[in-house]
Parts: sequence; C-alpha cells; structure tokens
Amino acid sequence: MSLLDIDIDNVKYFDLNNQVNIPKDGQIQLEKDQEALAAFMEENVRPNMKKFSSIQERFNWMIDHDFLEEGFVKKYDMSFIEKLYAFLEGEGFEFASFMAAFKFYNQYAQKTNDKAYYVESYIDRVAVNALFYADGDEELALSLANEMIHQRYQPATPSFLNAGRARRGELVSCFVLQSTDDMNSIGRIINSALQLSKMGGGVGINLSNVREAGAPVMGIANSAGGIVPIMKLLEDSFTFSSQVGARQGAGVVYLNIFHPDLMTFMATKKENADEKVRVKTLSLGLIVPDKFYELIKANDEMALFSPADVEREYGVPFNYVDITAEYEKMLANPKIHHRMVSARVVEEEISKLQQESGYPYIMNVDTVNRANPVAGKIVSSNLCSEILQVQTTSQINDMQEYTKMGEDISCNLGSINIVNMMKTPDFAASVESMIRALSFVSDNSDLNVVPSVQNGNQKNHAVGLGAMGLAAMFAQNQMMYGDEEALDFTQTFFSTLNYYSIMASMHIAEDRGETFADFDKSAYADGSYFDQYLNQDFSPKTEKVAKLFSNIHLPSKADWEQLKKEVMVNGLYNAYRHAIAPTGSISYVNNTTASLHPIINRIEERQEGMIGKVYYPAPGLSNETLPYYQSAYDTDMRKVVDVYAAAQPHIDQGMSLTYFMRSTIPEGLYEWKDDRTNKMTTRDLSILRNYAFKKNIKTIYYVRTYTDDNQEAGVNECESCSI
Repeated sequence: MSLLDIDIDNVKYFDLNNQVNIPKDGQIQLEKDQEALAAFMEENVRPNMKKFSSIQERFNWMIDHDFLEEGFVKKYDMSFIEKLYAFLEGEGFEFASFMAAFKFYNQYAQKTNDKAYYVESYIDRVAVNALFYADGDEELALSLANEMIHQRYQPATPSFLNAGRARRGELVSCFVLQSTDDMNSIGRIINSALQLSKMGGGVGINLSNVREAGAPVMGIANSAGGIVPIMKLLEDSFTFSSQVGARQGAGVVYLNIFHPDLMTFMATKKENADEKVRVKTLSLGLIVPDKFYELIKANDEMALFSPADVEREYGVPFNYVDITAEYEKMLANPKIHHRMVSARVVEEEISKLQQESGYPYIMNVDTVNRANPVAGKIVSSNLCSEILQVQTTSQINDMQEYTKMGEDISCNLGSINIVNMMKTPDFAASVESMIRALSFVSDNSDLNVVPSVQNGNQKNHAVGLGAMGLAAMFAQNQMMYGDEEALDFTQTFFSTLNYYSIMASMHIAEDRGETFADFDKSAYADGSYFDQYLNQDFSPKTEKVAKLFSNIHLPSKADWEQLKKEVMVNGLYNAYRHAIAPTGSISYVNNTTASLHPIINRIEERQEGMIGKVYYPAPGLSNETLPYYQSAYDTDMRKVVDVYAAAQPHIDQGMSLTYFMRSTIPEGLYEWKDDRTNKMTTRDLSILRNYAFKKNIKTIYYVRTYTDDNQEAGVNECESCSI
C-alpha cells in the first residue's frame, strides 16, 4: 500500500477526529483526538514511510535522489550525525494531537516524487534543520535539535520547510520596500515585487512618496496618475509570480494617511468599487502619525499634502518628514498644495472598510519611531504588520542602475512555544541557540535580485524571534486572558526574553568582532535603551507568576546594569531581534495556540481541502482549563490590547494584533453599547483603534468579523508570515 492507495472513506482517523466535535453525555470526547492520532500514525504514516537500513544509507539516498543538499551534510562526520539521531530518538517525541501530526505530514514532510511515500519523519526534519542552521558547529547542532524536538523553538514555515532541501524556496519570510517619486523607482519596485514574490515571501510596499493623481509632472498640470494604477500593476505582478505554482504571490501597499490619494486608496477595497480601480488580492495598510488622532479628537479638518511639494520644500521624501511636528508649517506654506477633508469622516471610512473587508492595517508611525532604538526612521511595515525596521531610499538611473544604494528589508522569523519554553532547563542557552539559528538565515540569504534588500540585510542582520502559545499558557495555569496575573506573566516573560536575546546578540558580535551597521549611533551604544529596565521593575508582582518563574533566573537591576556595560563595549550583531508574527499551521504542529491571541473556538473546525472538516481541541483542554479558554469573539478586545501592550515595550519591532469582532456584539461586552444597538458599528472600531493608540500599540493587523450566519469576514491569513 502507498499514500496513493489510501481510501479516506475506510480509514479510522477521520471518523475518530470528527467524534471530538460530537458531545457524549454532555462531555467533549477529548480522548477521541488521541485515538485519531494513534490511528493516523498506524494507518497513514508508518506503513508509508520509506525505510533505510542506516543513517548513512538514508543520507546517501536523500542526496543522490535530490531531496537534500550535500553541502551542509559534508560539514559533519557521519558519526556525529548518528549521535544526533540517537539523541533525538532517545527523547521520545510524540505528536500531542491528531492535527499536529496531520499538518506536519501533509505540509512539511518530504515525499517521493510520485507522492506515494514519506521520506521524512518529524525527527528527520528536525535533524536536518539543526544540522543546516548550525553550519558545521556540532555543539550548536545538538542544542538546536534539543530546542526543536522539545518544541521550545519553531523556525518559520519557509525556514523549517526549506532547510537543507535540494529543491527548495528561500528561507526568509517576507520583504519591505518603498518607492520614490520617479518612474525608474516605480519600475524597479514592480520588478522587485516579481522577483521577491517568486522567492516565496510576501512583499510590503510603501507608495507614500509618489505624487498624487492629477499632480503636475514637469510643469504640465493634471499629468500624474497617482498610486492606484501602480497598485493595479503590483496586484497583477503578484498574481503572475506564483512561486513556481506553489502559491500565489502576496503583497500589501502602505500609504500615509495624509496623502492626497487617501480616499481613492481605500475605495480600491470596496465591494462595489469600479473594476478599473478595485484590488481584490492586494492588502492595504495606513501609516498614521499622531497628528491624525489629535485632529479626530478636536473634530477638525485634516490637510492632505502633495508629496512632491513636501519633498521639494524639505529636501527629503515625504516618508521622512515628521508630519506631526511639521503639520502647521506645512499647512501655512503656500508652496505645498493640499486638500482638506474631515478627520472624522476619514476615521469613519476606515471603520467602514474594516467592517467590510478587514482592511486597512494601521501603523502608528510616531509610536513606532519613539520606541525605535536604531538610528534612522521606520517608515513602513510588511504583509503581517509585525516587521518594523529602519529604511533608506535608493536612487536609480535610466538604466535601472543604483546610483545611491538604499536599505530595504527582509525578515526571517521563528517562534518560541511559550508553554514548553517555561520548562526549559536553561532559558539563556535556549534563547542563544534560537538567535544564532535566525542569524544564520540572515547571513546566508542570497537576495541580490533586489540589491537594496540585500544591502539592508547585510548591514543590519535583523531577525524576528517571536512567540506563540500565550493563551494556552494562561489557560493551562488557570489565568483568564487579560487579567492581572496574565498581564504580570506577559511582561515578565517578554522582559526576560529581551534580556537573554540581547545577551545572545552581544555574544555573536563578540565572537565575530562585528556589529550591525551604525551600532555606534544606536540607543544600545549610548546605553539609553536600558533606562526602562534600570528605572522600572518587571519582576513578577503576583504569587502565581512568581512561582511559574521560580526555576528561571530573572534579570535583576544589577544584571541589566552589567549587560548595559557589556553591550556598550562589545556591541550587538542584530539591529532587530524580536517580532510577533501571526502563527498558522505551525501552531498546530506544536499543539499550541496561535501567537499571543485568544483561541477562536474550544474545538476549532478547519476545512482541509478535499478531505473535509478536521477538528482541533484547544491544547490542554480539560474540565479544569475549559473556563479559561474563551473565544476571541467573546473577549473584550481591550483585553487583547492590554496583553499586547504588556509585551510591546520588550519587542523592538511590532506584533500582529488582530481584532476579533462579532456582527452582533454579546451583551455586556462593551459598556458603550448599553442602551444602543447590539450590532457592530463603525463607532465600536473607532473606539478600539483609539484605545490601542493610547496604549502605545504600534500596529493593528486586520479585523476579523464573525457574522450572524456563522461566517468569518476579513480573514486574510498571510501564509508567508503565518509561521
């Protein structure tokens, strides 16, 4: 028998899995999930796994048949690889749920060319990842294998899937670009979108520097086409560049909210938009300075400024002007053309669009830059809104050559499984291994098809170590999402993680004698970054949280002071270290909850292609934890903001924060709904966005709405960053 011969109507595992969703005697049949797992391994995996007589034979066959690259394997003696396998097999790994095994073997394990047999188990994929990222360092390979087999660390999907494969995509997750206001730059952006999308990542593009529709070009009035035609070209580019048929390319366009094309930009996502301007697959994001919130509060009109005029007057592209600080001067300058619109009308249009489509994403640009420890300005974000790094513009001549090389962004991601990480015997060593693995991806990414991205990556060595399983951690320790203990745990965990990741990055800089470019101009170099840890105590405030961290060394004020001194001397290798991405299929493989969000359902129902519905009980669900697993759609979104706000001071980049709303708001959830309609309104979303701004949230991803007919609207899961 082979995988091609399996008759899904005759296997037991789907029927057993479906019984999880059928209560018996008023109880969830959680035991059926374990029975489905056992049946899947017995009926699907074991009989269809290609067998080898030895580790040596396995690697020879995998290399000879073009499944594994030879280069990384040759960096080790086979005796060490056998030792690594012996260690992994001795750890007794077993998948924790049916969904975990099902997702891994359907999406990550390599199969024979005819798809008839598996040629990789979970241990095999972990071993290859460890060997690949350790780059010949045996000690690091064992350490990484230890982190991954205990599911404390999970590389992003592109990294975990492609590591070591002979036929593979790139290891990086996504990219961020910006255009300047000239045709050569626009042309290069479209080419870059094609090239980067082909490589496998989502692409974020900021068009704020481009002049508005109808603006003069070379003195000729009403000549500029504005940003919408560029968006249409980009959408077609992403559709065309289908990543060798694996999946369609994906992109997001960001626009400053003070750009004159603002209203037409948002109108491109309306269901009733004219086909000439409507974008169906392209995502939208808004760059929002503090000034916008001031104008909303005052119920004033807002000026939308011509980017070309602003650049001419200030000598820098529109993205690099501090609109909050310069707004009144720009408004009074007769050389800067502007048009007026009500700030509250814009606010309402944003809410309407978020209700209808889930867009636009929101990036609070002044909040972002106040917290930025690296010299320069952050002007944009990526497809999932968690990547926030400094960029500089490029200049391109008529030959499409760079006359000035700017810095754009690539992002390589991984996540900590918080529940398992809390059981690590050595928190510092675990984080060190993770940062070194992510740095390897940065160091070994060949991005020369877009030189500005290659330049930014080589200078900054930026990585994005994130986290998942926070809701599972809360529930399994009987903490309600967003309560005092939950917030206490969140700030303690992420401040501790920040401490050890800084230490790890410093160790790499010390080992290599190299820091990220412009380290000497950063808040790390002058020591000011560490002020919050020297002036504020992030140690546990509640008894339960203190007990949870009793076996982990929490940095004291003296520890932070010492780290500050060492960093000022030795530097850091990575300009950025942390970003909280939305976690998708890889959360299931790890049997944990996605990112930092609450769960969707206690028993999650997923449609798996031609197979049908598959059910996934929340990790650790039991009679004891059931009350603590509350659906995100029944959770006050201010609690989600509070949890993210507790983590944000310790995350040097951003976090993919999603709002989960019901079309009909549960009674008592929001006090402002009392004696008003129970239907979700634009006012609800406006209140929640302003709440996030006041809590110093950097970005809001998208708005998911659960409609009255049990459908989810505004769901646009980014496969590139959903690690």
